[in-house]
Amino acid sequence: MLSKEQRQKLIQDIIAREPIGTQSELVGRLQAQGVQVTQATVSRDVSELRLVRLPIGRGRHRYALSQVSSEVDVMDELGRLFRTLVRDLDRAENLIIIKTVDGHAIGIAYLLDKLRRDDLVGTLAGQDTIFIAARTTLEAEGLLEELSSLSLV
Repeated sequence: MLSKEQRQKLIQDIIAREPIGTQSELVGRLQAQGVQVTQATVSRDVSELRLVRLPIGRGRHRYALSQVSSEVDVMDELGRLFRTLVRDLDRAENLIIIKTVDGHAIGIAYLLDKLRRDDLVGTLAGQDTIFIAARTTLEAEGLLEELSSLSLV
């Protein structure tokens, strides 16, 4: 039986070699290599490894490791993702709500977390929705305006 670290390394190797688009495909590849794993375990691994789903054309996606490091890289990647994957932005007091194409909220939230901004307290993501907590209502207004501009570029 593989340790968690060994299993996650194997996941990284698999997604580097093959265009894996869903967690169930990943479960199948792991099981084909003799690793007995559940969907729930793979879901946790995907989250912990901060894998993102990138579009590869014709409505298909593949998992990849996030490769961004500097704030400029993060903003460039966010701009690209906002233009293709964000469906709606809204605000309620100091919360910003982002609706995405199904399955992409976690990857976008991960990038938002990498910004490490004082006005952004944190994010919470599901399959297609991200909640961003800003420190104040005023900072949320400014952040919403900034994020909205990413969709227009």
